[in-house]
Amino acid sequence: MKKYLILFLLYSFIAKAQQPLFIPDTIASATITLNMHEDSMQFLSGIKTNTFAFNSYSYLGPTLILNNGNNVSIVVNNQLQDTTTVHWHGLHVAAINDGGPHTPILPSTTWNPQFTVMNSAATYWYHPHTHMKTAEQAIKGAVGMIIVRDNQEALLTLPRRYGIDDFPIIVQSVQFDSVNQLMPQGMQDSTIMVNGTMNPYLNLPSQVVRLRLLNASGERVMNFGFTANKSFYIIASDGGLLNTPISSTRVRLAPGERAEVLLDLTGMIGQTIHLMSYGSELPMGVQGGPTMPMPPGNPPMDSPLNGIDYNLLQLNIGSQTINPILTTPTTLASINPFLESQSNITRNIIMSAQSMMSMDGPFYFNGLSFDMMRIDYQIPLDNIEIWEITNQTMVAHPFHIHDIQFYILDRDGNLPPLHERGKKDVVLIESNETIRFITKFEDFADTLTPFMYHCHILMHEDDGMMGQFVVVPSQTGISLINKKDNDLKIYPNPTNTNFSLRLNNRTEKIELLEIFNLQGEKLIQKVVRNTNELNNIDVSTLSSGTYFVKVFTTNNQFTSIIIKN
Repeated sequence: MKKYLILFLLYSFIAKAQQPLFIPDTIASATITLNMHEDSMQFLSGIKTNTFAFNSYSYLGPTLILNNGNNVSIVVNNQLQDTTTVHWHGLHVAAINDGGPHTPILPSTTWNPQFTVMNSAATYWYHPHTHMKTAEQAIKGAVGMIIVRDNQEALLTLPRRYGIDDFPIIVQSVQFDSVNQLMPQGMQDSTIMVNGTMNPYLNLPSQVVRLRLLNASGERVMNFGFTANKSFYIIASDGGLLNTPISSTRVRLAPGERAEVLLDLTGMIGQTIHLMSYGSELPMGVQGGPTMPMPPGNPPMDSPLNGIDYNLLQLNIGSQTINPILTTPTTLASINPFLESQSNITRNIIMSAQSMMSMDGPFYFNGLSFDMMRIDYQIPLDNIEIWEITNQTMVAHPFHIHDIQFYILDRDGNLPPLHERGKKDVVLIESNETIRFITKFEDFADTLTPFMYHCHILMHEDDGMMGQFVVVPSQTGISLINKKDNDLKIYPNPTNTNFSLRLNNRTEKIELLEIFNLQGEKLIQKVVRNTNELNNIDVSTLSSGTYFVKVFTTNNQFTSIIIKN
């Protein structure tokens, strides 16, 4: 009886206070500026909610339209009162451009990653990735969608008119405290927002439309479907198009996962349907499924949304547009996963908890909590690897890895469902489940700046369920990928006791010097001010060998090698 009362109240609230779905503007340019700033929104009656946003918005940010093969330069201005980062989730870029915890943007400073777009056409996104503050900053609204286009996708007859027949659908499940502020640990989340809109509706044409689904929640899994089990086609997973459209009535997406679906509304003028999450079909242990009994000492996880079906977005169907898409392609892309026989190594990762009965963590990878100074794996460039991950906890975890897209080989020895056989960067691993995926670490090597892998339940990530790896040059001598490394001059090199360095670009001013050994351990750190040259840096205490020298300026970082005799 209680469950039906909650449903009635939830649907009654939705019916009384509907709002048009906000569609973020797009930026489709080789040069992009993102100003992350503090703002506020009137989500609930009474006190306004403090938010983070980009550019002119009070919540979320613009949708970035990128084209495969193009060079882009993104200027991120941090106008917050706190340090932040911006991670391009799913994009294949060098580690220094990835936006992980090791590339912080201090308050009132700017970060300028520049890279060539190498990803296939798909839906990606951007969000903060500051260690221990990712949940706080992302849930406050510092999130946006990225759409990558390529020549292969352009040849297909697909909806791609943004905001007309191709729509961003950013779904978040959030929790407000007693004074209307967003909570980073939302285990009692009870409010759904789509594109930052509460109780939204969207007017759609009676033709084939494309919905780009992104689960940007802190921890809730969404089991997407439509009213009356209306079928749809899944055409893309995290990192690209599938081989063929997959007919389905559900697509389950954990936090961080994306899917593109085609919905055929032909002949439905005047009808109303809903995009829904069918939480009643999720198993216990998956956040969003039935509420699990909590062991003593654990905080409550009794969200009224757990284990029920609820509306996310009302869809009102109207007239067709000019030149409507009325069909679905029969084929999409050619996907050629790596073969197991090609792999160089299998890496085993165990997900565990502080206590076998723990529901809220802390959780670990191979018994270890995240350490900014520990490199968990050194991966040779061009390695093809199998990662085998076993979840020994009582809750499901969405595993995300930076740098690459992977192909799921199996789940507990069984082939993954058809819609999971494309390129992925997030996979939900249920309790007592083992998954294996295969991938190739190509294009970028940087022995100093690591990539992350972590649980994409943000509170788990912030609590230390994260590891890191560096991609190292192969024995054939691939050059390191570091921003403008040729602009850093070190002399004498080799040296016996000390050395000097100079940036050839005299407009750059050094702020920080760091020296690392080949294992990634930081041995020397020196804060400096307003100079492009440093003299007589003492390394007399270092053992003979090769070391990495890294200097930071306001906007860039530079890396080179020094040999100590």
